[in-house]
Amino acid sequence: MKKTIAILFSLIMLSSMSACSNNSGISDNSSFSVQEQTTESVISPDPVRLTNKMSENELNWVNKHSLTLLDEPVKLNADPQAEHKVSIEFFDVDTASWRKNIEENRDQLTDGEYNQAMKHISEAEETGVAYRTPGFVLVDGYFVNFLIPYEDDFADGIPFSFTTVVDYEDGEPVLGKLSFYTFEEYLEYVREENTKWGYTDEENELITMYVQIAYDALRNGDYETLPKGSVDTSDRSHSLDSVFKNYRSNWEFDRDAVEAIKDSVDEISIFDDELGKEFVVHVTLPPDYDKDKTYPVFFLTDGIWRFGNCPELRKCMENGEAAPVILVSLYYSYEINDPDQEMRYYDLVINREQLLDFITDNLMPYLCETYNIDCSNSTLYGHSDGGVFAHYALFNSDKYENQPFGHYIIGSPAFWGLYHDNQYLGISNDNVLKDYDYFDRNEALNKTVFLCAGSLEDPDYAANYREGDDTTLEGVAKLKERLESHSADLKYRMYESHHYQYIPEMLIEYLKETYPC
Repeated sequence: MKKTIAILFSLIMLSSMSACSNNSGISDNSSFSVQEQTTESVISPDPVRLTNKMSENELNWVNKHSLTLLDEPVKLNADPQAEHKVSIEFFDVDTASWRKNIEENRDQLTDGEYNQAMKHISEAEETGVAYRTPGFVLVDGYFVNFLIPYEDDFADGIPFSFTTVVDYEDGEPVLGKLSFYTFEEYLEYVREENTKWGYTDEENELITMYVQIAYDALRNGDYETLPKGSVDTSDRSHSLDSVFKNYRSNWEFDRDAVEAIKDSVDEISIFDDELGKEFVVHVTLPPDYDKDKTYPVFFLTDGIWRFGNCPELRKCMENGEAAPVILVSLYYSYEINDPDQEMRYYDLVINREQLLDFITDNLMPYLCETYNIDCSNSTLYGHSDGGVFAHYALFNSDKYENQPFGHYIIGSPAFWGLYHDNQYLGISNDNVLKDYDYFDRNEALNKTVFLCAGSLEDPDYAANYREGDDTTLEGVAKLKERLESHSADLKYRMYESHHYQYIPEMLIEYLKETYPC
């Protein structure tokens, strides 16, 4: 037994020396809590297990792929006379269900519509060959998000009809039947819908052109038939919105630096039912990543800015200044634009409970199924509105079965933004000032906290402070006092900086000192 332990210890030491240099970059007077860590803490034999609580819709939506942030904008062929490829996956219609539906809705059909439907049903029943209808239609690899009229639609005065949402009453959709007697009339409806959905005139005409191309191809048989079940509707690269609404240019990063690490980055598209939004997750794997080893996660909110810090953080691992960790950043899909940060504010501050549900019960469990993660040694970071969220996440973590994080960074929390909403709703700020009653439910805080801010930042948002509000630094000072009064495992640092300029330096320091070699 002693011999086995000695061999294991030797292997661990050898692995540690190969992964990190002897110089950890940690000074003796560091204000961080530097635990005694070796590679043993990174290669955890028994990681915390999380339960994935994603819905079927959310699971079907997940799409893990290579990095697309660097992709050049797609130029669509807007020439209707050019050669375009049409691909169609047909759906087989269940004749029994169709017959039942026709009979139940007989009063809504003209005689022509009824006779036409019964003719197709009878032919399918007699021949045993299912009647098929265009299901997923793609032009040049992009979905056509409108129904394409088929076969004898518009023939003999019979309209092309379908049921769709025509209005809303008390927030509930109202269904109605729409009928079109010519294809030109239907195209006008397509244009009107595109305008209603906010597409530009140029985008509208291209979508309408795709409907025309698909319609013509279906009539003359010039299309590719796709195997049943072959179309992946979760693949957003097939969506025209991925071209029209491509906001990658809003992301802040050094292109050359990201280019250098792109093969180590997994990109994940994921949807949350509660928030009703699609997110993009960037998973940056450490140097010499070994799928059989277990690593902590350094989880960064505000990926639109923080993913740009990942190349430098990863370089610290390459240089042996920090132990290997998995860097995870989260932000909205590239198709979502939030120029005034209103959506960000609502989700990090107002919808913080739903966002925490998503991260705790959906995203982190999925990541743990995909990568070997040491949750107890993982960190959640948030700054400003994200700092408000990190504070909420920390002091509500005890309410969850899943425990994805052992460490929390609360950076410059803009509590005054939350107070604005509380005041509007007539809600007391006591829930925040009492840290969501965490210490009424628990004797001690079993997480570590790094609280930080910039000493020069209070004037940055002076116009936003209302009478009686704490400034950012006042809110930080009060939180520090509360944590200290409960003997929390707290580290605190004030940077000579304005609101956000200190973040890159802080992240590197935190990585080196919390995850040393």
